[in-house]
Amino acid sequence: MTQNKTTENNNDVAAFLNSITDESKRKDSFELVKIFEEASTHEAKMWGTAIVGFGSYHYKYASGHEGDAPLAGFSPRKDAFALYFSLNDADRERLLKTFGKHKSGKACVYIKKLSDINPSILREMIITSIAEIKKLYSQ
Repeated sequence: MTQNKTTENNNDVAAFLNSITDESKRKDSFELVKIFEEASTHEAKMWGTAIVGFGSYHYKYASGHEGDAPLAGFSPRKDAFALYFSLNDADRERLLKTFGKHKSGKACVYIKKLSDINPSILREMIITSIAEIKKLYSQ
C-alpha cells in the first residue's frame, strides 16, 4: 500500500509562515493559526510541506485505504487560502451562506483574505467539522 505524502511532521509552523513573501498573506496566516488553535483546542502542526493542521484522526475507507489526516487545517496557497473541513452537506450550506466571500470545492473552501470572511462563522465551521469527524471516525 502506498504511503500518504501529506503526513504530520515536526517542521516549524512559524518558519513556514514567515517564508510567505506577501506581507498581508503572512499576517492572515498567523491570525488563522490563532483562530484554528482556539476553535480546535489543538496546536498547529505542519502536514507535508504546505498544510498547517490542527489535531488528527485516523480514517479507513471501505477500499482498505487508510491513513491519518488533520481534523481541520489550512494552506496559504499563492492565489487563495485553502481551508480544510469535513462538514455534512446541511451544515456546509448553512454556514457558507453567512461566511463571506469564498469559493468552495468538494473538500475545501477558498478565501483570498481573512477580512473577506466572518471569523465567528469560521470558528463555528472548525468546531462543527471536528465534531462531525469525531462522530464518523470514533471507534
